[in-house]
Amino acid sequence: MAFVSLTRLRIRSIRFLPRFVVHTLASLRQVKKAPGFLVGALLPDRSWTFWTLTAWESQESMRAYIVSGSHKEAMRHLLEWCDEASVAHWDQPDSTLPAWLEADRRMRESGRPSKVLHPSPHHADLSYRTPRVTGGGTIHRA
Repeated sequence: MAFVSLTRLRIRSIRFLPRFVVHTLASLRQVKKAPGFLVGALLPDRSWTFWTLTAWESQESMRAYIVSGSHKEAMRHLLEWCDEASVAHWDQPDSTLPAWLEADRRMRESGRPSKVLHPSPHHADLSYRTPRVTGGGTIHRA
């Protein structure tokens, strides 16, 4: 059994992008070594939108990761940097990650918006554009 976490973040201004990238790279280094991390994927979408999809041994291992280290530091900024943010979680039989369009379907059906200080009109109801699913990459354990 694997616990899957899906996030979608849209950066509201290009001025936040350089710092977002720095925090993303630090969080990537952290996740690759995180206890319980199995596999992940990143998808850069249009309009400074970024998706993450990760599989974990348990919900507890994922939660331990998000509340520590570089990821915890990055999360402090997302309220201000993002105008759209959402998350979805589910259990599945194995750690095989779904295709991005399947992940998008799951986000729309069972995801929830995260708190942001400057929400776009699409934030609360997850009525964003279908993601562009090319150009993503896989994250493997270190």
